[in-house]
Amino acid sequence: MSKKYNVFGIGNALVDIVTEVNDQFLTDHNIEKGFMTLVDEESQSRISDAINMSKSNMQCGGSAANSIIAVAQFGGSSYYSCKVANDELGNFYRKDLKANGVDSNLDGHDLEDGITGKCLVMTTEDASRTMNTFLGITADYSIKEITEQALKDSEYLYIEGYLVTSENGQKAMKHAKNIAEENGVKTALTFSDPSMVKYFKEPMQSVVGASVDLLFCNEEEAMLYTDTDNLMDAREALKKDAKRFVITQGANGAMIYDGETFVDIEPYKVEAIDTNGAGDLFAGAFLAGITNGRSFADAGKLASLASSKVVTQFGPRLEWHQAKDILQKM
Repeated sequence: MSKKYNVFGIGNALVDIVTEVNDQFLTDHNIEKGFMTLVDEESQSRISDAINMSKSNMQCGGSAANSIIAVAQFGGSSYYSCKVANDELGNFYRKDLKANGVDSNLDGHDLEDGITGKCLVMTTEDASRTMNTFLGITADYSIKEITEQALKDSEYLYIEGYLVTSENGQKAMKHAKNIAEENGVKTALTFSDPSMVKYFKEPMQSVVGASVDLLFCNEEEAMLYTDTDNLMDAREALKKDAKRFVITQGANGAMIYDGETFVDIEPYKVEAIDTNGAGDLFAGAFLAGITNGRSFADAGKLASLASSKVVTQFGPRLEWHQAKDILQKM
């Protein structure tokens, strides 16, 4: 029996504001380069005021949202369970998600009062991304945002690691994973950011539980999570916690474990100007691939090509016509 959705995602709903800054700007504002930092609304407003917002690009985002939109762009069907407020940005978010072909728990429901979360994505000349995130109402993301029927009617549950920062988020992650396991839905998890593994390792391990069906991480996250100092040891250790996994390696491509063998995915040589969203796009394209008849190796090639394309431009997402072109190339 075929399921309605290939992938059901849970994660933070943030309006992404992508902008260019220089290293001096980060130093002047005491911002840690290359990391995602949670800030209060006041700090974020102060930084926003110092940036040329007219040159910035705005879209519905958050790590898992970018992946879920990529699933739709690469021929899959997807659903996103999230939380936004009844404000201008919240309404923008709901419309943008719909325009990108994603069903969600926001459809046809009144939104709660509050402030919709925002992520200021600052990219520098060396293609590094630094994020300052004000979570707003998504900090209250909980079990009640999870649409059980849509989750049961999906092939994969996709969990965003950023949810681990709050107790209600951790409960939602575990609750969704339990529903998935009880209903034959596979679970995929992304660590999201090295800081999630570094500072929230124990709760992350408790969410992973006995294991996940598919884990997405980068090299740094893989080594931090497994307490190893090289990739070969890390990948062996990861087998205990994930039945299958993908380790992205930036300019060196990716390494995939399909449950039996390791598959090396060659990189596509490009001039990177913004790495923001490359991992999210890789995960989304990969999930679209494996839920639509591609092998892990084939899905890896598709995901590698997609993420090589996104790093050559600003912003964490591709345009629909770019995704179509990539699918035709494959």
